[in-house]
Amino acid sequence: MANGQWFPPEWPERIRALAEGTLAPVAPKRAATVMLLKDTDGAPAVHMLRRRASMAFAGGAYAYPGGGVDPRDHDLRIGWAGPTRAWWADRLGVDETSAQAIVCAAVRETYEEAGVLLAGPTPESVVGDTTAADWEADRASLVARDLSFAEFLDRRGLVLRSDLLGAWTRWITPEFESRRYDTWFFVAALPEGQRTRNASTEADRTVWIHPARAAASYDAGELVMMPPTIATLRQLVPYASADEALTAASGRDLTPVLATARLEDGEIVLAWPGHEEFTKHIRTGGAPA
Repeated sequence: MANGQWFPPEWPERIRALAEGTLAPVAPKRAATVMLLKDTDGAPAVHMLRRRASMAFAGGAYAYPGGGVDPRDHDLRIGWAGPTRAWWADRLGVDETSAQAIVCAAVRETYEEAGVLLAGPTPESVVGDTTAADWEADRASLVARDLSFAEFLDRRGLVLRSDLLGAWTRWITPEFESRRYDTWFFVAALPEGQRTRNASTEADRTVWIHPARAAASYDAGELVMMPPTIATLRQLVPYASADEALTAASGRDLTPVLATARLEDGEIVLAWPGHEEFTKHIRTGGAPA
């Protein structure tokens, strides 16, 4: 492997089946993930987790905290601060209820998987340390789906701080995948007084790493990543602070990135529009080149 691009061995067969019309794409599930940043000397670091090797999807790959939208993320009782749901609907290209659910999923999953909570008792404040036993009990209830995020915020007297998020990009899992996600990527700065921890049952390691270093490790084949992860890392490299990245997010294009597969000269060509580095040429009956 020349670099750390994650490539499942079953993809060539599934791509051929899709091209032949014998594979019907499954509908993608909406999801959200957050590139959590903190300022260090010279450049912001990003929080990443390594998925357990035993995971069926992207085992051993580095990723950001995130996950699928919970149906209860649509609950309109949720305490809300920052840009309105209508503003987020326009930014994300969905209806207002869906916009709330996507933003809610981003905040909820960051808390569930990293222990970082983008919420506060007022629209201008953010909670501090969330590592105490009572906080952990609530986080575990969220993970088990015994508690909805709206119920959690209400119990704690908190409002979700949507203004602490910046929408960065949107990627949709290729049509030939058996598990598909329509994922919005967000950026956020680590709130003062909070700290990350490996709170995910799906991860065996977490790191704070500079995007440039992570990208170099990917290029050397040392870190395994899916295309959206390494693409967003490269996009973060130019920014000297978390605030710079958050400011830049407002102007980012959220047109979905969706891989395409075509037959060309006896090969299947797999490509992600706008991201030529991920193009793969798959020989008939062979592995990607």
